[in-house]
Amino acid sequence: MLKDYSLLHLLPYLGKYRWKVGIGFVMVACTVAAGMVSPWILKYVVDDIQAAFAPEKLPRYAALILGISAVEGFFRFWMRRILIGVSRDIEFDLRNDFFSHLQKMSLSFFQAHSTGDIMSRATNDLNAVRSVLGPGIMYSVTTLVTVIAAGLILFRLNWKLTLFACVPLMLASIGVKTVGRQIHDRFEVIQEQFSRISARAQENLAGIRVVKAFAREESETSEFQRLNEEYVRRSASLIRLWGIFYPMMSALIGLSAVALLWYGGRMVVAGQLSLGEFVAFLSYLSILTWPTIAAGWVINIFQRGAASMERILRILRTAPGIRSDTPPGDPWSALGAIEIRNLSYRYPGSVRPVLKEISLHVPAGSTLAIVGQTGSGKSTLANLIPRLFDPPPGTIFVDGRDVHSWPLADLRRLIGYVPQETFLFSDTIRANIAFGMAGEIPDAQLEWAAGVSAIAEDIQTFPEGFKTFVGERGITLSGGQKQRVALSRALAKSPKILILDDAFSSVDTYTEEKILQGFRQAMRDRTTILISHRVSTVKEADHIVVMRDGAIVERGTHESLMATGGAYSDLYHKQLLEEELATA
Repeated sequence: MLKDYSLLHLLPYLGKYRWKVGIGFVMVACTVAAGMVSPWILKYVVDDIQAAFAPEKLPRYAALILGISAVEGFFRFWMRRILIGVSRDIEFDLRNDFFSHLQKMSLSFFQAHSTGDIMSRATNDLNAVRSVLGPGIMYSVTTLVTVIAAGLILFRLNWKLTLFACVPLMLASIGVKTVGRQIHDRFEVIQEQFSRISARAQENLAGIRVVKAFAREESETSEFQRLNEEYVRRSASLIRLWGIFYPMMSALIGLSAVALLWYGGRMVVAGQLSLGEFVAFLSYLSILTWPTIAAGWVINIFQRGAASMERILRILRTAPGIRSDTPPGDPWSALGAIEIRNLSYRYPGSVRPVLKEISLHVPAGSTLAIVGQTGSGKSTLANLIPRLFDPPPGTIFVDGRDVHSWPLADLRRLIGYVPQETFLFSDTIRANIAFGMAGEIPDAQLEWAAGVSAIAEDIQTFPEGFKTFVGERGITLSGGQKQRVALSRALAKSPKILILDDAFSSVDTYTEEKILQGFRQAMRDRTTILISHRVSTVKEADHIVVMRDGAIVERGTHESLMATGGAYSDLYHKQLLEEELATA
């Protein structure tokens, strides 16, 4: 039925709940068995009435049939509750595994996959897979058991009539097989288009300020409508397929019923079959009608699930670009000394190196400042130290130990990182500052970090203080406030290494100086990498390097670099002139 074996990857999940699944299958067998009893009773009722009509027997027969129906309903309830419940349990496990796998992926993975596409796989595709595990398996087993049980009884009643009735059903099964592959292919392109819609909606909502600022609402609405129309067009192609398939199935079943009435009626008249047996035969055949129709529905579920599982597996089969096989240890005994040896780096798929033969030594507790023009490689260097991107082995060391030999979690616990692009979660200010910390978090530590970052005074003016919600991506805060909350988040975890990537770009020079005064005390016991465009930010660093086109062109202290009269001195005088012109 399936071209591939993607759904076989669900077997370990089913195995985890094998006892529940087994009990569910027992409930299926009991449900089908109870359903097979009523037509057999009906056979005796018809033959008994035909032989000698006795009105007093009718209530007993009716009560018996109602009792059997109640038993069938009882088993059907537990069948659905157990098997559908298992599908929800597996959905829970699969969603957790999918999310956990995403957490292990490197930044390059998320650069290659849009958020909307990933969200589509985690929701819409996962729901299609759950339908396989719940209704798909339940109705598949029910159909199989029903066909076997009813088929055996039909052969016992009259094998000639059974073979005559099965011809249209065989034609129906051929139609199911033919249509199944097309359902799979068409549903896969539908899901791909749904991913595009999700990605467009996510990007539009995340960038709503830009959309409104450039008055692009109508244009974005038109583009979304175009994507939506394509989604409808692809969905309609699947609907048209079903529009042909279901009438075809109904026609074949109707043809079978007409042929059966003609042929079976002749057998009853000829005395080859009793009227009760013929009525029972028709009842059992009607029981087979739903499985025949359900086979097409189940095929649809399995093909949709297979297409969705393939899309999920493309993510799950993608190995994390950055891995660490070293078990976690005790990172807090580290000192935080950093050494970089002849580091050259290019991004995957790029031929141009971003960094060229970088060599640096940053003693524990000292401050290294990096300045340079946009695109000189400063942020790349900052990202390589915590292995957000993977440096070549033997190029970056922490406490004399190659970062590749560090347990990844331990290495990153050592580091407090403020990236160039500030990101806050849709949560309280307190939760955002405490994000990098585990266990019970003392309020005093959060207040200290907020005070050092000069955000404490602003927080006190908020209605809920530290409990104030900041909205999605911190939309209720200004750029400077978001950046200072991010600074507090990096400090609150008491890191051994502090990396500040242009972390003062959104604050004015007065606020920057105020923050730096607090940071000088906080940085004394920490190794600090300070990246900035402003010379005023870095001039008191222990060591300063100037980068250009991925290489270090100057290095030294502020005084020595000023005395040299090179690129650093030119940058200093240029910024000094800009400040004088701005205040003139």
